[in-house]
Amino acid sequence: VQLVESGGGLVQPGGSLRLSCAASGMIFSIYAMGWYRQAPGKQRELVATVSSDGRTNYADSVKDRFPISRDNAKNTVYLQMNNLKPEDTAVYYCHAFPNNWGQGTQVTVSS
Repeated sequence: VQLVESGGGLVQPGGSLRLSCAASGMIFSIYAMGWYRQAPGKQRELVATVSSDGRTNYADSVKDRFPISRDNAKNTVYLQMNNLKPEDTAVYYCHAFPNNWGQGTQVTVSS
């Protein structure tokens, strides 16, 4: 299984970014996918997940700001990040159930 994230970068507070995670080596459509993040000095935490049938789950801190979606035809999961805050700064990791991880992409929110 290979998960390749893209879309991270530096953005000002209030701005937006869209993360993408392209999956290969797996039957993408049957697995739950998710995004996690790890800030410096903190543990990795759940951001959002999407099940194989499209049900979503969010951390309270990102609910209503970071919709997660998937495109099974493209084997890709997305995280649209809106109204970004400095506390959203972290390395964001793509996850494929049960225990597959991407290499991470840095998101920095700063003026």
